[in-house]
Amino acid sequence: MKRHEAREKAFQILFQLDMLEEDLETTIEERLNDEEKDDFLQTLVLGVVKERQAIDENISAKLEKWSFHRLPSVEKTVLRIATFELKHIEDIPDNVSINEAVELAKMYGDEKSGKFVNGVLSKIIKK
Repeated sequence: MKRHEAREKAFQILFQLDMLEEDLETTIEERLNDEEKDDFLQTLVLGVVKERQAIDENISAKLEKWSFHRLPSVEKTVLRIATFELKHIEDIPDNVSINEAVELAKMYGDEKSGKFVNGVLSKIIKK
């Protein structure tokens, strides 16, 4: 599985977990449809679940005129995945993580989602 595809599957799994509060293992099994398990996909999903509180705090600190709880679920899920990548996966350049997140936001969100995600993530990578 290519990393782009793994990110999309991770988005679907994490979005479903967030919306329906289902069991992690069951949701992963349902979404993969007997496909081969992918290490990168597992890293993203399990990492975001494990680090969720710290990730959410990091995102919240970078929001202007928004509260984290008011964020639409699509943007929230995309930001969680990208923030995890930026903070915990060293072999992916920041611009790749951001570009992939923007593409996911455009695919699943509305016309403003990509710009919003790009803006927040640009603030997260600033040291």
